[in-house]
Amino acid sequence: MYSVPGQAGKLIVVTGSNSGTGKEAARRLGAAGAHVVMAVRTPAKGEQAKAEILEQHPDAQLEVRRIDLADLASVREFAEGLTADGRPVDVLINNAGVMAPPARMTTADGFELQFGSNFLGPFALTLQLLPLIMAAPSPRVITMSSGVANYGRIHFNDLQWERLRYRPMFCYAQSKLADLMFSLRLASIGSDRDLNLMAAAAHPGFTRTNLQTAGASLGRDQPKRMIFNGAGARLVPSQPVEPGTEPLLYAATSPDAVNGGYYGPSGFFGLVGPTTIVKPPGRARDTATASRLWAEAERLTDVTMPIGNRV
Repeated sequence: MYSVPGQAGKLIVVTGSNSGTGKEAARRLGAAGAHVVMAVRTPAKGEQAKAEILEQHPDAQLEVRRIDLADLASVREFAEGLTADGRPVDVLINNAGVMAPPARMTTADGFELQFGSNFLGPFALTLQLLPLIMAAPSPRVITMSSGVANYGRIHFNDLQWERLRYRPMFCYAQSKLADLMFSLRLASIGSDRDLNLMAAAAHPGFTRTNLQTAGASLGRDQPKRMIFNGAGARLVPSQPVEPGTEPLLYAATSPDAVNGGYYGPSGFFGLVGPTTIVKPPGRARDTATASRLWAEAERLTDVTMPIGNRV
């Protein structure tokens, strides 16, 4: 098991920290001494998660704040709140996401839900927090991708899947490829401009969390498990949330993690196992597409790079 080094004195923001990998990251970061901002859409669920973590780690410094990544006004309000506090953000962990709702749904701003929540919301949050992040001594921005990014495509002709036939997992794959491209592009910008910034990405392999059920149950009266139920679950290796969170924690805290790194499980087809560095798929390394995607994200969110010239 990866041992998180001491994080005393650090402020770490973890989105989606009321459950799954986000909650586990908040738990272990809090246990290591960080002041963790648990950024969640539903504060009551965040407070419940906080209470459960404090039962195990009574000295953990945890703070629940509301953010809805499917609403750019909420993202801005959250960023403005942290900015008003004035404390540098040592690590931003873009963990929250939604996976494969059965029918096309939209965000408060009219974006396809997965592209908006998984990519545009974290993109806007990162850029708005960047001045606070850059004020920290050794800042990091860590973004959660997914193994399905390997078959993702960026559909510039229809990013919101308004004309394409909605296919839940292909939409999810697009959003997770976008996350990975964003992380690699941010790392490249940091290097090119000699910024004191580390950007890296992670994926959890096949980790058993409510991600597989929550998205698939949106718009349904009854919860539904989306993938690998019954016999299928026995055929495909999976892992609990503790090891599944380790690539994210490694990227966020390891002294050996590198700018532009991508971390995931090392076992069977990248589904399970100890953390290793992963080679991003070729599409994620397409710099022209990444630059175009960044520009489109700036246009859609009306948020631009606050440090140096626009990308």
